[in-house]
Amino acid sequence: MTTRPSVLHPPLPSITPLTKPFWDGIAEQRLMILQCQACRHHIHYPRPICERCQSMDLAPHEVAGRGQLYAFTVTMQAFHPFWADKLPYTLAVVELDEEPGLRLTTQIVDCAESDLHTGMRVEVVWQELAPGVVLPMFRPEQTVAAT
Repeated sequence: MTTRPSVLHPPLPSITPLTKPFWDGIAEQRLMILQCQACRHHIHYPRPICERCQSMDLAPHEVAGRGQLYAFTVTMQAFHPFWADKLPYTLAVVELDEEPGLRLTTQIVDCAESDLHTGMRVEVVWQELAPGVVLPMFRPEQTVAAT
């Protein structure tokens, strides 16, 4: 007979040398995206070569974590037991402000489904999913009132 663990963890990625800077940044609550040092093009998902200029001189670059909602879907069925009690949730692709076409797959939080629309402004927030597991999620951009 198998027993369920008392704390269910989400599935975690396999970290490789290529993705390590991204995940190290996540651990520090910073969005670190590879950037070509020759042409300044951002590269995400991480790849070993710049698709624009073919340079292999890449380095992590911190991005601000602001952008717009490019696409989304509301998930109604859990793909892993961890997510079963969190339904429904919104999976999204966010286009970051640093460069047209620089997109990150994420979740949208703190937003009613009826308020979601492509092009809406969003910003990163850090959500603890399980003990020691913090991931970047996005919410509608908070406007600061002028005083």
